[in-house]
Amino acid sequence: MIRIINLQVLVAILIISFGCTGVGSDQPEGQDLFRKDNLVAWCIVPYDAKERSPEDRAEMVAGLGIQKVAYDWRKKHVAEFEREILAYQKHGLEYFAFWNEHPDAFALFEKYDMQPQIWKTLPSPEASSQEQRVAFAGKQMLPLVEITRQLGSKLGLYNHGNWGGEPDNMIAVVEWLRANADAEHVSIVYNLHHGHDHIDDFEALLGRMLPYLLCLNLNGMNSTPDPKILALGKGEHEASLLRIINQSGYDGPIGILGHQDQLDVEVALKENLQGLEDITNKF
Repeated sequence: MIRIINLQVLVAILIISFGCTGVGSDQPEGQDLFRKDNLVAWCIVPYDAKERSPEDRAEMVAGLGIQKVAYDWRKKHVAEFEREILAYQKHGLEYFAFWNEHPDAFALFEKYDMQPQIWKTLPSPEASSQEQRVAFAGKQMLPLVEITRQLGSKLGLYNHGNWGGEPDNMIAVVEWLRANADAEHVSIVYNLHHGHDHIDDFEALLGRMLPYLLCLNLNGMNSTPDPKILALGKGEHEASLLRIINQSGYDGPIGILGHQDQLDVEVALKENLQGLEDITNKF
C-alpha cells in the first residue's frame, strides 16, 4: 500500500512539473505570445520592391510560416482584391484584416462570407473641448461602424499620429461609440512605428488600451523616429517594450512589418522574424 501511494504521489509530482516547465512544447517559456502562428504580416503590399502579384505574395508569406495577413493597398490594387482573397485561400492563409475601407472589398467579404478586422484611423477634429472632439470623431466613424456591424467584422481604430492617434483619445472614442452607438465591435489597433512619443509611458498606455486591443504591431524603436521603420532588434527600446507586452496580459495577435521603403518585403519580414526570435529568446 505504501509503495502504491508513493507511486501515485510521484506521478502527480511529475505531471505538475511537466506542466510548469512546458515540457512537450517547442516554445520556450515567455515566447508563447510571439509564436509564429500568432503573427500577422502587415504592410506587405504597397511597399514591396518586387511588386509581387497576389499569388506570389501569398506563396511568399506561407513559405515564411506566417498564417495571417493584414491587407493594405493602394488604388492600383483594387482590381486585385478578389485575386488576393483566392490566393490566401489556396495557401491556407487567414485574411485577418483590411486597411481603410472600400465598397468593392466589402462586397467581396460578403460574397466569401469573410469577417476580417477593418482598420481605420480616426480624424483629428478641432473643437473647443475634448468632449466635443471625442463626439465629433465618433460621429465621423458612424457610417463605418454600421458597415462593419453588418459585415460581422470588428472595427479597429488605428493610431497614425495626430490627435486621432493618441491612445487616450482612441480609448475615449471607443467608449463614446459603445455608449452612443451600441458599438461593442469597435476597438483599437496599436502600432509601435506610430508611437515613438509613447515610449516613456508605454506600460501605462498599454494597460489602459488593453481591454480594447485587437492587434499590436511591432517595430524596432529608437527614441526618435529616425528612421521611423526599423527592423526588430536594431533599435534601442523594442526589447524592453516587448518585455512589457509579454508581461501585460495581452494575448491577441502580434503584427510584424514588411514596410521598409525600396526593400523586398520578404527580406523585411525575415529581418523582423529573426529580430523577434533573438529578443524573445532572452525572456
